[in-house]
Amino acid sequence: MAQGSRDQGGVGTADPDDDSPNMIVYRKIEDLVSRLQDEKAGGVPIRTVKSFLSKIPSVVTGADIVQWLMKNLSIEDPAEAIHLGSLIAALGYIFPISDHVLTLKDDGTFYRFQAPYFWPSNCWEPENTDYAIYLCKRTMQNKARLELADYEAENLARLQRAFARKWEFIFMQAEAQVKIDRKKDKTERKILDSQERAFWDVHRPVPGCVNTTEMDIRKCRREKNPQKVKKSVYGVTDEAQTHSPVHTPSQPIRKATKEDVQKEISFLNTQLDRHCMKMSKVADSLMSYTEQFLDYDPFVTMSEPSNPWISDDTTFWDLEASKDPSQQRVRKWGFSLEETLKDPAGRDQFLKFLESEFSSENLRFWLAVQDLKRRPLQDVPGRAQEIWQEFLAEGAPSSINLDSHSYERTSQNLKDPGRYSFEDAQEHIFKLMKSDSYARFLRSNAYQDLLLARKKGKSLTGKRLTGLMQSS
Repeated sequence: MAQGSRDQGGVGTADPDDDSPNMIVYRKIEDLVSRLQDEKAGGVPIRTVKSFLSKIPSVVTGADIVQWLMKNLSIEDPAEAIHLGSLIAALGYIFPISDHVLTLKDDGTFYRFQAPYFWPSNCWEPENTDYAIYLCKRTMQNKARLELADYEAENLARLQRAFARKWEFIFMQAEAQVKIDRKKDKTERKILDSQERAFWDVHRPVPGCVNTTEMDIRKCRREKNPQKVKKSVYGVTDEAQTHSPVHTPSQPIRKATKEDVQKEISFLNTQLDRHCMKMSKVADSLMSYTEQFLDYDPFVTMSEPSNPWISDDTTFWDLEASKDPSQQRVRKWGFSLEETLKDPAGRDQFLKFLESEFSSENLRFWLAVQDLKRRPLQDVPGRAQEIWQEFLAEGAPSSINLDSHSYERTSQNLKDPGRYSFEDAQEHIFKLMKSDSYARFLRSNAYQDLLLARKKGKSLTGKRLTGLMQSS
């Protein structure tokens, strides 16, 4: 029965030598998942749950799965059953319908079974273009449950910059997928959306989660052809892309043609133009960075008055959060503009300096764009227009100086405003502040006086403590 369900799901019966190294694990898990779904043979009951003003179709609870595993696999410890269920979830065979983190919980959390079409045994290695199409589809569907998370919005902006030349083609593919999806039944569409989301939670996991699709290097070396590229999810074919060995039997090696040689020459020329850095320089850079921040690591250098990570005294955190910065914090502002802007006190001091030079609009624009990235999605279009009117529109009250390229890109992005519409303009303003205003800020009397005042205050405090110790 389990073998039949796999065949229906599109998993071929390829020769074991052509299977991926993880295929044995996949088949064992799929046999178990098939038994879980078979209600006639005592599987977990899959039901539709009524919710407020809606229904949740085809779900099971985490507690039901844990109980089934303990009963049918003779597991006595619930923790062991939860661990096994979490391994199954981590590979995407079951997934929570309201969370991106693929783990199993022994409670009333609702889970859904992944469609065999998306099982890892199909040996898919989706490309970044596939992920870009998926994220575009999510932005086209005005549903709260399909709203992009923060890390997905950042990935979409990064992919849009990487695939700028063929973004129109990616967008057209996403529109075509959305049109097809809208013709499906509402319940079926809801299930497919969640299964597709779970597929990408496996292949593009939430930051901090383990990527279970990465293959061990020792297993890759045992493969006959470790460099083969596998089947794409949406049919978007990239250069030199072939079918998965599960779906297409391995072909005999053909003789290289003239076009193949030309492609190889072009690839090697591209590699020659790449910027390379010696490992010694990388090591020197890492060592200098480590030495620079050595005094700011409370695990390495004892912090004053005490380390809150190993004691109950939180005075150190209160001092770090205070608006009256210590000498150590003031000295850290000189490391880079990024460190200055991370510290609220440093940011305020830098803003006061820019106000004295009548150029505070640069920092206020940068801060406004940072705030825009953290806004709820429904507030983004209105706030984006406010930023445009205040800093970039003709006759703006706080006009900033942008180059023509950044201005054109930003004005184009504002036709469909999003969290990252001002990315080019913000990057240009940041570079301008870093190369010009920030250097003058470090040389200014305001920063130097603040640095000397903190040093003097620290020395006076040390003398006072010494005097108290001697008198006692």
